Amino acid sequence: MAGRSLRISRRSPDVLITALMLPVMLMLIFVYFFGGAIDTGDGTAYVTYVVPGAMLLCAGFGAASTAVSVADDMRGGIIDRFRARDIGGVPLLTGHVTASVLRNLLSTVLVLAVSLAIGFRPDARPLALLAAAGLLTAYITAISWLAAALGLLARTPEAAGGFTFLMMFLPYPSSAFVPIDTMEPWLRGFAHHQPLTPVIESLRALLLGHDPGTRPWIALAWCAGITLVSLALTALLFRRRTA
Repeated sequence: MAGRSLRISRRSPDVLITALMLPVMLMLIFVYFFGGAIDTGDGTAYVTYVVPGAMLLCAGFGAASTAVSVADDMRGGIIDRFRARDIGGVPLLTGHVTASVLRNLLSTVLVLAVSLAIGFRPDARPLALLAAAGLLTAYITAISWLAAALGLLARTPEAAGGFTFLMMFLPYPSSAFVPIDTMEPWLRGFAHHQPLTPVIESLRALLLGHDPGTRPWIALAWCAGITLVSLALTALLFRRRTA
């Protein structure tokens, strides 16, 4: 099932290229258009500050294609064929999610390579790099399962693309691109307590060799919660859609 999803992605190069290139372009826009006007507050170069947020933005764009793929499968007759061959919803959706994680890891490597080319210099030890990679993989897995649930909830691929707008929007009201203290007072509370902020701040601390404190555990708790809720939703929605 994962191989099938990857082959479908390969046959849609325009969608794959967009998912890979758009986060890179947005990162370049922030660094070169706005970076000179943004003070990170601690003397950190803006390209260094923005890379963790760009990684999560990239994951959001990649997960959106998962929701569209799931919705497209549910609309067509392929589900009936799979069920006739005794293939249930768990392998089908796990295949979509596995392919999403692999695609997103590839796009993350691309974002990281571009960021290194334009001046990003991580200062992390091997264990910190492994911890950052593990946390990022946990986040990608969580939003991929959430995207699968949204794909089941939507009745058309177009609607699924609209539902995933929230995942692509959430990095903006967080510490991804600007310090939270520079935001309007009414927005700071949400930005401090939404799930992406501890993930971003943990990645930033781990990549720069700083002490992340308890933030990675908070981030992992958010990822685990999103994953468990999404798994329950996918099981419920798949049964209803195929009843």
